Amino acid sequence: MPLTNELRDDILASVPSLRAFAISLSGNGDRADDLVQETLLRALANIDSFQPGSNLPAWLFTILRNLFRSDYRKRRREVEDADGSYAKTLKTQPAQSAHLEFEEFRAALEKLPQDQREALILVGASGFSYEDAAAICGCAVAPSRAASTVRDRNSAPCSMSTAPRISAPMKRSGR
Repeated sequence: MPLTNELRDDILASVPSLRAFAISLSGNGDRADDLVQETLLRALANIDSFQPGSNLPAWLFTILRNLFRSDYRKRRREVEDADGSYAKTLKTQPAQSAHLEFEEFRAALEKLPQDQREALILVGASGFSYEDAAAICGCAVAPSRAASTVRDRNSAPCSMSTAPRISAPMKRSGR
């Protein structure tokens, strides 16, 4: 149904009653005015769904009541926090520490010679045994004393409790 002058006048005649009902629901004049305005906007936007000959004030009051209930449900989940004190309690620790630790590890790994780096990655990250890593790198398995010497020489921070016991590559014979 298009908006006619008669329908427009009937809507405007309902505004005082709508405002009184909105005040009784919200208890606040400003909030009531907002509810009435939103009700009128929705009614005009959906005027085609109004059935001519039906009760126009009842239709408008239903729109207003539904708006109030929807807004009430939404506001019930919200927390008034004008000064931001509640928001401060909701903060979480930054997730930067893992990234920074990884960057430190990468820098320490880059300081190692290529053969030691490969051996460390094969043992520490790929899960190979020292013997398998030594075979892949083409080097001999070093005694633990040599590994501790390598650890002392490369004093970069490392949280690993053991270092691979692999020495520098040996020359391969006849291959």
